[in-house]
Amino acid sequence: MLAEPEDELPEEEELYEHHRIVVDKGQSLLRIDRFLMDRLQNATRTKIQTAIDAESVRVNDKLIKASYKIKPLDVITVSLAHPPRETDIKPENIPLNIVFEDDDLLVLNKPAGMVVHPAHGNWDGTLVNALVYHFQNLPTSRNGEIRPGLVHRIDKDTSGLMVIAKTEFAMTHLARQFFEHTIERTYNAITWGIPKPSAGTITGYIGRALRDRKMQVIYDDETKGKWAVTHYTTLEELGHVALVQCKLETGRTHQIRAHFKHIGNPLFNDAMYGGDRILRGTPVGSYKSFVENAFKLLPRQALHAKSLGFEHPRTREWLQFDSALPADFQAALTKWQNKIINRSASADE
Repeated sequence: MLAEPEDELPEEEELYEHHRIVVDKGQSLLRIDRFLMDRLQNATRTKIQTAIDAESVRVNDKLIKASYKIKPLDVITVSLAHPPRETDIKPENIPLNIVFEDDDLLVLNKPAGMVVHPAHGNWDGTLVNALVYHFQNLPTSRNGEIRPGLVHRIDKDTSGLMVIAKTEFAMTHLARQFFEHTIERTYNAITWGIPKPSAGTITGYIGRALRDRKMQVIYDDETKGKWAVTHYTTLEELGHVALVQCKLETGRTHQIRAHFKHIGNPLFNDAMYGGDRILRGTPVGSYKSFVENAFKLLPRQALHAKSLGFEHPRTREWLQFDSALPADFQAALTKWQNKIINRSASADE
């Protein structure tokens, strides 16, 4: 059998690094496919195992099998045949609601509906696209991904306060505060039903749901998620819903939404977690119309990042910020408040 001519041999396929993850010091032993399912957006176990079989995943620069169990400080890389889409972030002139800015950082009020970081299906119109337009040379550092100035994020349909780092020093210092849970963050939420007790703490290991990888659920097994803690206080009881203040001790993906779903009080109009249907009261007649109108006023989950407090990286001064409820949130809240007032007035007649 003749050897294939050298000039007809296929070229070696070039691989581009898409993800580089350094495993936390406290990470317990866990199969790499399960670990990557929780770390990579839109990644299923089948996709990850296929990537491992295709030799696209390495640990400490060595090929591994899907059964490999990660250890603390392992360096995991995922490489694909095409360059990462997000390495070329298009600057876009999107207005930003900046409430504070100096040479080190800025605090902004993100509107509902704005995605924080470009990803599959949302490459344009994000907060990052706006940041790279308005600010030059923002620091970029997180597992090798381009995240200009970002040290935390909030969901697309959640509104509220975020801090953005403008220097590498500020980014490192703020990231440490988030890691050590010294950042103070409170959210206001409208929940279906009144949480019991009216004030308390919700805990558990939060990780992706097995049936829907976009959702997060609470487990009692540390190998299935990350420890999450939410402190809450009921501010106002409004019949079938409640206005609740949430104070985050940790900041996991969908933490508040998943926690309140877990205790039986999903957020009002949170479609992903079942709050976009009538969960309290009889869904008929005028009450059904009332709730449907409230859904129209607030066409998203009722969650707003209301306050933010942290130590300034350079001056060490404590900075505290508060924001007003956005118009859609306030409109739905007022509707429920008026319903209670009118019911009380009718009872007094």
